[in-house]
Amino acid sequence: MLGLVAGATLTLTAHATNPVTVTDDEGREITLAAPAQRIVSLAPHVTEVLFAAGAGSRIVGAVAYSDYPPEAADIPRVGGYMSIDLEAVAALRPDLVIAWSSGNREAHLDKFAALGIPVFMNESRRLDDVAHSLERFGKLAGTEPEADAAAAAFRERHRQLAERFSSQAPITMFYQIWNEPLMTINGEHMISDVITLCGGRNVFATLPQLAPQIGTEAVLGAAPEVIVASGMGEARPEWLDRWRDWRGLPAAEAGNLYFVPPDLIQRPTPRILDGAEIVCESLDDARKKRIAASGR
Repeated sequence: MLGLVAGATLTLTAHATNPVTVTDDEGREITLAAPAQRIVSLAPHVTEVLFAAGAGSRIVGAVAYSDYPPEAADIPRVGGYMSIDLEAVAALRPDLVIAWSSGNREAHLDKFAALGIPVFMNESRRLDDVAHSLERFGKLAGTEPEADAAAAAFRERHRQLAERFSSQAPITMFYQIWNEPLMTINGEHMISDVITLCGGRNVFATLPQLAPQIGTEAVLGAAPEVIVASGMGEARPEWLDRWRDWRGLPAAEAGNLYFVPPDLIQRPTPRILDGAEIVCESLDDARKKRIAASGR
């Protein structure tokens, strides 16, 4: 622990003297003596948003799977978001740590606070939270012009997608994160906000857990008209097409089984609108099939 304390000495640049105060997603005011020059990111999505906010050059440490943009590959690793290397973080002498409320372990974050390292908690649940994160990260890092421009562009694209799709005929949808265990998302998850943006209705919106495990019987009972799945990589998971074996399942009967790459839908970053567009177009395709089947 002595090594941690010695390595955690905060360093602020002499030329930047204006204090910065920003409220994080847990409602805490975080005050820095000056814009952060040495940031450690404790989640892949945080790394990506920092780059989008013009603060990529300020990141001195990041967790595993911080793989976008490509330049993020050169950042020293400090473990995974659930298994942070505390010594490695302290050795980097950060003047700010940005953590993920629902992903990082509270015990780790308490250690940073005890060492006097400011910790900003990030948690995005709605699409506009991405724009808000961009703005606050820009303020924390002193890159506000780039961050504010990125936030404005995000909001404008969000508006355009809503104009195209949100008023379309409602259609029921099941979003599948994984197959074993079978997992989905409830109405509090950002992906559910994507579904609503696209004029869809999340059939598991009322479940209490953010990312609940469910059974096959629950999916059959919900009878979604569309199933959208992600998986682990860029390729369509083979288990998505197993739903075709279930006769009477509307999504399978209509061939409405769609894939969206997980990095485009499961990370709360500007790229989530790329994933949203795929989801919206998938639902629109399903609507056209429904109209054709009805003979109208």
